[in-house]
Amino acid sequence: MDIQNAVALVTGANRGLGRHLAAQLLERGAKVYAGARDPESVDLPGAVPVQLDITDAESIAAAARLASDTTLLINNAGISTHVGLVDGDMAQIELEMRTHYFGSLNVTRAFVPVLKGNGGGAILNVLSLLAWAHYPGYGGYSAAKAAELAMTNVIRQELAPSGIDVTALHVGYMATDMADYVADSDKVDPVGVAKQALDGIEQRALEVVADEKSRKVREVLSAGLENLYPGLPA
Repeated sequence: MDIQNAVALVTGANRGLGRHLAAQLLERGAKVYAGARDPESVDLPGAVPVQLDITDAESIAAAARLASDTTLLINNAGISTHVGLVDGDMAQIELEMRTHYFGSLNVTRAFVPVLKGNGGGAILNVLSLLAWAHYPGYGGYSAAKAAELAMTNVIRQELAPSGIDVTALHVGYMATDMADYVADSDKVDPVGVAKQALDGIEQRALEVVADEKSRKVREVLSAGLENLYPGLPA
């Protein structure tokens, strides 16, 4: 799609990757609705702040009514609780699924009629290398992102006849607040990730694999599990 003439709604646009995506969309000439639970936290000149909690159905419906000229939906909002699957707080695990899977799906369902009504468009789902590979400490996040990946692959097929492209973005650690506990050497610049993602949308890419760690995981998916989880007993 032509981003210069796009009207984009970005969830979680007040910080991290979402803010960089919104900023670069504005730089490329798009109109941007910046979704955030607290719209007053959006500090991007030129963006239209929108109250949007992707776990709240009424909030989603109100955002879809307000941003009725949207042609590009970016599902970016997310959380990471780091609780264990075996003995962690089940409410936190359920929150991960409500956010990444059900939240992104409900936002998509609300905005698909909007995109169709505006002649088609595109959707970007911000995923993770953890949609493919799953490790302790990220169990809830991995399960939710894997579900979001499955959703992405299905809606891509469902929406193709309506002229709506669906792109998946995979990336590992980025230099954002969510990964503030990770060494800088293990993180990539979200500015470059945002650029790759928007370039991918313009090129109608099925997926954008934005960093070396994600590319390595992608390459070994068809190999044995020992390649993904070398710590397992033989």
